Amino acid sequence: MSTPVIFIHGLWLHAVSWTGWCERFADAGYLPLAPGWPGDADTVQEARLNPEAIADHGIDDVVEHYAAIIDTLDSKPILVGHSFGGMIAQKLLGQDLAVAAIAIDAAQIKGVLPLPLSALRATLPVFRNPANRHRAVTLTHEQFRFAFTNTVSEEESRQLYDAWAIPAPGKPLFEAAASNFNPHSPAKVATDNQNRGPLLLIMGGQDNTVPEAVVKATLRQYRHSEAVTDILEFPDRAHSLTIDHGWTEIAEACLSWLTKQSL
Repeated sequence: MSTPVIFIHGLWLHAVSWTGWCERFADAGYLPLAPGWPGDADTVQEARLNPEAIADHGIDDVVEHYAAIIDTLDSKPILVGHSFGGMIAQKLLGQDLAVAAIAIDAAQIKGVLPLPLSALRATLPVFRNPANRHRAVTLTHEQFRFAFTNTVSEEESRQLYDAWAIPAPGKPLFEAAASNFNPHSPAKVATDNQNRGPLLLIMGGQDNTVPEAVVKATLRQYRHSEAVTDILEFPDRAHSLTIDHGWTEIAEACLSWLTKQSL
């Protein structure tokens, strides 16, 4: 029986951005699934036309949504998450709902302290208005280029924006920003779980939204667990590394790591 793999997108990208990954993982013998967040429309265009459908969904809402999907499967899945999807994947792994997880440029979890200026700038479209906590926020192409596509050409950046970019709920960002002041923060991950499956953290060295300092600080949060926790850096890649012209390099690295874990 093929092992299921659930791909979890982050803010501002639609689930169909995982299409190439699903095809590649299916070719490798896995059973890929790429369900959207709660409230996500089936298509990019529908999501753009109805942004309020995804507004006000927080981290716990998303975790519960994917936990319910996992509950319908015949076996525990592998999770592959990007950005906030990477945080969600770590939470689900810490809850022993997956056999392994790969968190690509994952959003900061509770306990991570670095807050680089580029990350502040990338998220400013949300934080500039406190009311955005309960709204969906759309990035302009210029904002998307800084946050996601700063290492690709202007032409490719525009193509990626037109193909995959959708509005995103502001609530998860507000929750993550306040996580270190909230003992019950939804951004808390069971990093000390000794019995969880293996975890791979992937970072892009040119990522403005989740700079490498954030990913390295995330790795340190797992220092009290003896479970496998690996890290892999792509020094020349930005936040768009799962969707731009070099995505296959990242996908092949994930497949290689899974093979090493006998998964």
